[in-house]
Amino acid sequence: MSTIEKSIIGNYIVQVADEKHLNYAEEICSEMELSAKARGTGIAKRSPDYIRLKMKEDKAVIATTLDGEWVGFCYVETWEHGKFVANSGLIVHPNHRKSGIATSIKAKAFNLSRKKYPEAKIIGLTTSLAVMKINSELGYLPVPFSELPKDDEFWKGCSSCVNFDILNRTNRAHCLCTGMKYDATEVKTTISNGKKPEFWDFIKESSIYERWMSMKQRILLRREEKSKKKALNRPVKVLEPMV
Repeated sequence: MSTIEKSIIGNYIVQVADEKHLNYAEEICSEMELSAKARGTGIAKRSPDYIRLKMKEDKAVIATTLDGEWVGFCYVETWEHGKFVANSGLIVHPNHRKSGIATSIKAKAFNLSRKKYPEAKIIGLTTSLAVMKINSELGYLPVPFSELPKDDEFWKGCSSCVNFDILNRTNRAHCLCTGMKYDATEVKTTISNGKKPEFWDFIKESSIYERWMSMKQRILLRREEKSKKKALNRPVKVLEPMV
């Protein structure tokens, strides 16, 4: 088994999931739903059967303890015929959060994506500063939504989020999430030209970014409230009865 498939990190095993992990699917889906409710946001809802399919296709990463207790999970999805790849559904069991295992899971999923789809752009959407930090360390850069997939199915995954109205109202141009992208082709071109690839120093810029996120949230949510009030106050046209 190659190192991309399995790693032992302290008391954890991080590996590409397979059929022996199918029995974890129900627990993973349940924890995804509970986590989304706790954050007050939504995620693309996936069934246990979908999670099992990803495991069978070698398109998922799972972390367990050495004793076999489930710890964390992430899966790989493709869009626009493999042009884009997303490492989706990152979840860590509450008992193992702040252990650093999320970084290991994301790194494994990132390497799996590059192995399976070497020419694809690896993308993500997140409101989590912790995930942005992990992504930036892997080489992702923040990008406008226009650089993400145009596929309606990709954006359909946002429909369960409480902020979906904002995304729709801005024609998918803005939301509270940040779009991020790793472009292997751009990195190769930069290196071949004798330059260093661009790197987002998230730690250095995190305080500035947090202020920007707070400002963006206030603006977008304020506009959302105004739109709702305008819709509620809009006069209802009463049709005169035909004589």
